[in-house]
Amino acid sequence: MLHYKSTSPEDTAKIAGIIGRHLESGDTLTLTGDLGAGKTHFTKGLAAALGVERIVNSPTFTIIKEYDGRLPLYHMDVYRLDEEEAEELGIEEYLESEGICVIEWPEKIKDILPEDRLEITITRENETNRDLYLKSIGDRFHALCKELQRHENISD
Repeated sequence: MLHYKSTSPEDTAKIAGIIGRHLESGDTLTLTGDLGAGKTHFTKGLAAALGVERIVNSPTFTIIKEYDGRLPLYHMDVYRLDEEEAEELGIEEYLESEGICVIEWPEKIKDILPEDRLEITITRENETNRDLYLKSIGDRFHALCKELQRHENISD
């Protein structure tokens, strides 16, 4: 598990941007954290690294937002869904697509999550500081985390 400290929303976005530069077609990231932890700031940084030019905001009421970049970005907030509703919406089709899936509240659909994924937990230390924990699930993300450790100091 990797751990990074963020001291501002911009810092959170910067960390996400560095991770975003390493993402490949079909990658899935899950974001866990309380309301206001910084999940949307993280996704904004990821989107910028993918070349998304549109404004990125929370998909709380729309469930899925799609963005065009060097790879499509699918930002999902599945808080209000159960697994049956997720299946009806075609979440699995997104997970099997060529895009990058970022899923907030992944515990709601844990049985349909791909075996390979990067689980990111964001915790609030105080009003501005956050701790980001990256847990790799599967070979693809074990390799990505090793690459991040070797070549990137994303806390600076």
